[in-house]
Amino acid sequence: MEHDVTWGNRRFQLSRPMIMGVLNITPDSFSDGGENLDPEVAVQQAKKLFDAGADIIDVGGESTRPGAKQVTLSLERSRVIPVIKELSRLDIPVSIDTQKPELMQEAIDSGACLVNDVSGAKTPEVASLVAETGVGICVMHMQGSPRDMQNNPSYSNVVEEVLDYLNKKVAALVGAGVSLGQILIDPGFGFGKKLEHNVSLLQNLTKFREIGCPILVGLSRKSMLGLITEKQDSADRLGSSVAAAIFAVGQGADIVRVHDVNETRDALVAWQFFSDGTLSE
Repeated sequence: MEHDVTWGNRRFQLSRPMIMGVLNITPDSFSDGGENLDPEVAVQQAKKLFDAGADIIDVGGESTRPGAKQVTLSLERSRVIPVIKELSRLDIPVSIDTQKPELMQEAIDSGACLVNDVSGAKTPEVASLVAETGVGICVMHMQGSPRDMQNNPSYSNVVEEVLDYLNKKVAALVGAGVSLGQILIDPGFGFGKKLEHNVSLLQNLTKFREIGCPILVGLSRKSMLGLITEKQDSADRLGSSVAAAIFAVGQGADIVRVHDVNETRDALVAWQFFSDGTLSE
C-alpha cells in the first residue's frame, strides 16, 4: 500500500509497515493475561508501546485465546473504556478489540479510531456503525468461535476459502456504505487453523492483496511459533515472532499486531533499509 488512510479523526501512512501494539486488559489472554488489569498499569504499558514505535494500540477486554469464555458487556466495558479515554487524552491512537457493537460505539465515543472485530463483522449493526462514524474496521476470518475453534479445524483449500470469505465480507461492508479505505482484512492466524493452515496462508499472503484492502496479521507469540521452535512458554517466542512479522511484511502485510514493539520496530527498520536503502520516518 502506497497511500494514506483515514480512520475516524486519525490519518496513517501505509507507505511503510505499521505496528499495532497489543494491550490485553484480561486475566486470561494467552501471553499477557493478568498483567494490565489495573487501569493505571494498562495506560503505562500502552505509553511504553507507543514510545517504542507502535502506530496504534489495540485495546481488548475479552480474551480470544482457544477455549476462552465470553465475558459480559459490563465487565468488558469496565476494563477498556477508562483506558481508552485516558489514551485518547494522551493523543495515542487506539483500536478496540471487541465483538460487541455496543462496546464498539462506546469505544469510538471515547476516542477509538479503529474497530478490530475477530468475528468478521457478523453483526449487522457493525457495518452501520462504521459507516456512520468513519472509523476503520478490521475484519478477520475465524472458523468457529474462540471456545471451539481449535477443535480439529479443517479446510479443502484454506487459502481459497479464507480469501473467498474475506472478499464477501468486504463486499458486504461496502454495500452497507463503508468505504473501501476504511477496511482492513486479517486472515486470522491461529483462529480455527492448524499449523499447516497458518503456514499456507502466510506463504500465500500476497494473494490477499487482490481484495484491495490493507492486510493486518497477528502472529506474535502464537502457539504455531511454539510448535515450530519447540518453545512452550509464549514469553520465549520473541525471536520467532519477529521473524514471522518480517516474513509477513515481505509477503505483503501492511500492519503487524505484536506484543514486542521495540524489537519488531528495529527489525522492520533494518529490513526496510536493507531492502531499499531508506530509513523509516
